[in-house]
Formats: sequence, structure tokens, C-alpha cells
Amino acid sequence: MEEAKSQSLEEDFEGQATHTGPKGVINDWRKFKLESEDGDSIPSNKKEILRQMSSPQCRDENESKERFHRKMSIQEYELIHQVKEDENCLRKYRRQCMQDMHQKLSFGPRYGFVYELETGEQFLETIAKEQKITTIVVHIYEDGIKGCDGLNSSLTCLAAEYPMVKFCKIKASNTGAGDRFSSDVLPTLLVYKGGELISNFISVAEQFAEEFFAGDVESFLNEYGLLPEREIYALEQTDTEEDTE
Repeated sequence: MEEAKSQSLEEDFEGQATHTGPKGVINDWRKFKLESEDGDSIPSNKKEILRQMSSPQCRDENESKERFHRKMSIQEYELIHQVKEDENCLRKYRRQCMQDMHQKLSFGPRYGFVYELETGEQFLETIAKEQKITTIVVHIYEDGIKGCDGLNSSLTCLAAEYPMVKFCKIKASNTGAGDRFSSDVLPTLLVYKGGELISNFISVAEQFAEEFFAGDVESFLNEYGLLPEREIYALEQTDTEEDTE
């Protein structure tokens, strides 16, 4: 009786068995079961289980591909991270090179604020003893004169932006030549270089609007070529922008 059932089972699988071992026979049976059953009578989740059971090699290949993709994703992440580190190192190296270059090109003293000159003698010494490469901008003013306070505020800002330029201020009454600097000619800007007067602007506030700012004074001085290029200041701005990235 058992031999008859075995023969009948072999007849049912005749021409369909593709595997020879015990596991191959089981897989062939599962595949036959999946194909012979009515598709509508088997739930989709069971059909998927039978399909995976009948194709273990395919499942192993899919899992291998997933592991490969996961491994590649980690490698890509590490590569991107390494690229970012290289970019940061390159940025720091470039910044250091630029700073070294500017230090070599921008030799000479640096100031960064407005000097208050108390006497005429101090005024003359500042002009005579300063290095020849240094541009000196002197504001002659008096308290209560229109435009003097605004110009002092503007020069304070410019002194910070152009530290290689020496900005000074002195009251007209302290120059020893107050009769030459009456309220009619104030505020006055005197620009020196190498001990020589290179520009003289009397009643300079008339060149600006009723309310003016450091940018207006900067543009005015640049029109006469009295300010150097803002290379160092631009470098500091570039460093700040890169640090925020």
C-alpha cells in the first residue's frame, strides 16, 4: 500500500522534479503545491511564504544584495565625511597662507583707533616722526560745531576698518593756530604722508548730507585715493563667513 502511494506521488511529480537530494525534493514539492493550488484560495502572505520556501537560493541572494548595499552606504558615508574633513583642512591652510601673505604685504604699524592730540607740539611730532609709509588723517574740530561730532564718529569706525591708517583729532583751539581754524572752516580734514600734506579739506561736512555716516566719509576719501585697499578687513570677513558654514 505504501509503495503504491509512493509510486503515485512519483507519477504526479514525473517530469517536474529538478532536485535530486531530500531537500531538493521538498523544495520541488513546495513549488508544485504553490503552482497547483488555486491562486484565489491561498492568502497572499502564505503564497509569499511558499514562494520564499521554494526559492531559498533567491532569498539568500536578495539578503546578500541588501547587505552589500548597506555596506556601500557606510562606505559612502565615510567617504563623504572624509571629504568634508579634507575641505576643512584645505580651508584652514588657505586661510593661513592668506594671513601670512597679508602680513608680509601689509608691513608697518597698525593703529585701529582715533588718537586725541592735546597740543600743537604733539600734532607736529605725530606728523614728523611717523613712518613715511603711514597715511595720517587729522580731524581739526571744536565742540558744538555742526558736523564735527558726526565726523568724529565716522572716523572712529574707519579707524577700526583701516588699522594701517593713523586717524587723529585735535581741537582747533589746541593747535596753536586757532586763528587759522575758525568755526567757518571746521570741520577740517588734513591728510599727511611722509611728513608732507597731501590733501586739505576745509568745511568738509558740506560734502555730505545733513546726516552722514562712516560709509559716506569712506567713499569721499576713496575718491581722492587716500585710503588703502581693505584687503586685511576683507580677509577677516571671509574667515567669519567660513566659520559659520
